[in-house]
Amino acid sequence: MSRLLDHFNNQIKQELKSKLGLKNIFEVPKLKKIILNMGVGEGKDDTKLIDKAVDDLTLISGQKAVKTTSKKAISGFKIRAGMPLGAKVTLRNKMMYEFLDRLVNIAIPRIRDFRGLNVKSFDGKGNFSMGIKEHVIFPEINFDKVEKVRGLDIIICTSAKNNNEAIELLKSFNMPFKDNQVN
Repeated sequence: MSRLLDHFNNQIKQELKSKLGLKNIFEVPKLKKIILNMGVGEGKDDTKLIDKAVDDLTLISGQKAVKTTSKKAISGFKIRAGMPLGAKVTLRNKMMYEFLDRLVNIAIPRIRDFRGLNVKSFDGKGNFSMGIKEHVIFPEINFDKVEKVRGLDIIICTSAKNNNEAIELLKSFNMPFKDNQVN
């Protein structure tokens, strides 16, 4: 079992139950899934860039990433329907907790000029989105073999009913949010 999942089951659930004033342990919010997405706009010209993005996302997540394709043609951008434009991977269960552990403890501290995550990045239903400008903050990526540094989107989906429950859940996983912001 993942270290973070074990910690969640043994400690965090009970703490959140009392902190949020919930009556039942099954009401405690939990993580549903984590989605990683990497858009590669230059991939329309060179499909090898898409393959490299898939390889990088596979290394970062520990799970095979898939190519994403355009749904419709946009002549202004010279894009045809079905053209590969990025890569994504959806993590659940054990892999999700292992990725979150590496994200919080290893990757986020390596971000340059990091001042905390924005609490306004929640969608109102307990889901959190964040963007990373450099995918090389993850230790799985060998910086010497990277041709181009790319950005990465991370979406954390929770079972929380509102933003406050989701903030408390993610804070219990040691997510570094900015302190001076008001909800």
